[in-house]
Amino acid sequence: MGEVKKGSYRRKKNLIAYSFIAPNFIGFFILTFIPIIFSFVLSVCEWDAGNSSQITFVGLANFQKMLTDSTFKISFKNTIVYTIGVVPSTLILSLLLAMLMNCKIKGRTFFRSVIFFPYVASLVAVGVVWNALFHPDNGPVNQLLMALGVQNPPRWAADIHWAMPTLILLSIWKNVGYYTIVYLAALQGVPGELYEASKMDGANAWQRFKCITWPMVTPSTFFVAIMLTIYTFKVFDMMYITTQGGPGRATNVLVYHLYNQAFISLNFGYASAIAMVLFVIILVITLFQFRFEKKFTSYL
Repeated sequence: MGEVKKGSYRRKKNLIAYSFIAPNFIGFFILTFIPIIFSFVLSVCEWDAGNSSQITFVGLANFQKMLTDSTFKISFKNTIVYTIGVVPSTLILSLLLAMLMNCKIKGRTFFRSVIFFPYVASLVAVGVVWNALFHPDNGPVNQLLMALGVQNPPRWAADIHWAMPTLILLSIWKNVGYYTIVYLAALQGVPGELYEASKMDGANAWQRFKCITWPMVTPSTFFVAIMLTIYTFKVFDMMYITTQGGPGRATNVLVYHLYNQAFISLNFGYASAIAMVLFVIILVITLFQFRFEKKFTSYL
């Protein structure tokens, strides 16, 4: 009798627990899982929703089309350039700022809040302010450069050569605060006795960083690298708000090209194929980073 009551009580507790997670699970299944599966199906089909409601199987034709699509090639190149510009710079700057914020300096709580503020600020507001600051004719940045003697300052987001570096700087400035907090949490978990012992052994600042700080924050470094890589490969909102993929196609990245194909040209089959390629790229990079982390951790 006691066993029956215990079993009934356990089932009741499980039912209550499932009832709490059911809304989230149902929402994920309907709004995320089903569209992902449908994208896999559409990637081998042709569906021009603007002209026809019929879905036609075309096999690998959508993937073959990418080989001759100049915009896809430019978007892929721009995405790689953006990733190379953002990931290492944000990682290094975040670590340096975290080490500085971890020191006992006056007003460090205030500085931590200031560094983190751009991350929580609205991207729309940030984009508008950034465009105003770097306006090629009336922006305060160029006004300052001209006051310092620069006769032809860069036109920033309005120039085909400077548009991508401008967005890279914007991305670094906006995201560095979050990853600084990640590194700061890792640094505060390092036992202070390790630093005290190393000082007693005569280790200088570089030796303490190399032998203590860097190995201890390695898991956080791989987390930051993976999250930044995923972010840069799927970036869209920043380009949409600031440059609309321009000037020309200078800031047209993969997800922006996907958006144009899906919601401007209404070519959902080709857009789904681009999404599958993007999915595979991110998956391969993530698996490589995890494998490299295991080897690097075992080496340490």
